[in-house]
Amino acid sequence: MNTNRTSVRRFLQFAAGLIAAGGLAWAAASHSTDSAVSVKIDKAPVAAANSPLGPSYAPIVKRVAPSVVKVLVTERAKSIPQAELPPQLREFFGGQSGNPFGFSGRGGMQQPAQQGLGSGVIVSADGYILTNNHVVNGADVIKISLNDGRELTAKVIGTDPQSDLAVVKVDAKNLPAITFADSDIVEVGDRVLAVGNPFGIGQTVTSGMVSGLGRATMDLDYEDFIQTDAAINPGNSGGALVDAEGRLIGVNTAILSRSGGSQGIGFAIPSNLARNVMEQLTSNGKVVRGYIGVKMQEISPELAEQFKLPTNKGALVVEAIAGEPAAKAGIREGDVVTKFDGKSVTDTRHLKLVVATVAPGTKVAVEVMRDGKTQTLDLTVAKKSPDELVAQNHANRKGRNRGSSKSAPSAEEDTGTLNGVGVADLDAQARREFDVPADIRGALVTEVDPSSVAATVGLQPGDVIQEINRQAVRNSADAIKLTEKSDTKKTLLRVWNQGGSHFVVVDESASAPNS
Repeated sequence: MNTNRTSVRRFLQFAAGLIAAGGLAWAAASHSTDSAVSVKIDKAPVAAANSPLGPSYAPIVKRVAPSVVKVLVTERAKSIPQAELPPQLREFFGGQSGNPFGFSGRGGMQQPAQQGLGSGVIVSADGYILTNNHVVNGADVIKISLNDGRELTAKVIGTDPQSDLAVVKVDAKNLPAITFADSDIVEVGDRVLAVGNPFGIGQTVTSGMVSGLGRATMDLDYEDFIQTDAAINPGNSGGALVDAEGRLIGVNTAILSRSGGSQGIGFAIPSNLARNVMEQLTSNGKVVRGYIGVKMQEISPELAEQFKLPTNKGALVVEAIAGEPAAKAGIREGDVVTKFDGKSVTDTRHLKLVVATVAPGTKVAVEVMRDGKTQTLDLTVAKKSPDELVAQNHANRKGRNRGSSKSAPSAEEDTGTLNGVGVADLDAQARREFDVPADIRGALVTEVDPSSVAATVGLQPGDVIQEINRQAVRNSADAIKLTEKSDTKKTLLRVWNQGGSHFVVVDESASAPNS
């Protein structure tokens, strides 16, 4: 194992220990346009010339500093039941025979009180504060230290683990609330300041610029980070990233680091995303997100060619779930979503973000590319249910040869495609063996020559070929027919496996590597 491997670390690194995992559950509720908190918003772009920063950052810091607070969280001491202990600890703390440490009567272990430190941003004069979910997650007591020296107890209004945001509130009036900027108009190269409480040493300001936009680094469900080279360190989580005019453009959340400290790559949640989540949390204590019922994949240059796309921008639909909004609107497999509700779609992550911000019940226009032509469809956004939050993971696939209906021909016979791939009909036995759902139709892949091009693009036994060159495959005979005597060496497949359906291009004109 490479101990110097770069890793993404969440910022909350505790002064006296780590907050134990536990967490406040995310739940969905209907969106309300009436927020419990009214924030100040300034959507004007930053002046490119004659920046207010001038020769000193001091005027901006004086304006912003009172709006950034220290968040001290405490988790009380508690007993951890034996059943919740990791298996490797149960023999020591679980009272089993042969216990070498003599804890036989305790049935678990005692966790001492723990404290953690983070930052927050005051967003309203009456005490609402925006921070990260991972800062307050599992906390029993939350103390807020204001810039003027006051320390107030806060209560959690709501959390959203999917975006790593949380809102807490203190009982106070006339607090110095920050002004929000429009993060959609932030550009790479804009100068920024990061304000927070790193390592608990006191409020600290660092400077830098926007280094990148649209980053996704933490495996959250909803990510669209602003990257900055302003120094961000443990304890900065939940603090403010502000522009040259002192307006909030992001909530500092994560760093990419080999050492755990700042190495010039920090990430902040954009203020527009943070404000959307905050408004729902303060209105309902929960977040609801739009849902259209599609499964998507990124567009490679090979797929762009096959789908007659001018660029690889957009989101390729691999499945429009029956009965859901997309399918009802006429979206189907192979469509490429290029615009949603008037916003250009760059990739699947971007479409997911755009859809999530639309209130359920809203009717929107969706632009898709189909067979090289643009179509506009009307779609009514639905509500995302908790069942749809579960990520699909690739399961370990079982594989044993079932007798192939097609095998690799010799060089003289090589007039088709998918050479080296064996297929069979998808019968009841095959479905049981490879855990194929009853609604999946196609030809079962039974063997793949390791030296074949199909193997290099990931085709494996247990996969189900659903389409070949946009034509449906019902059985192994269809698969063989559609690949024999092909006039092109590039084959577009729609394939199902335990991770779901996806498109892949098998280019027989490319030389497979030596096995």
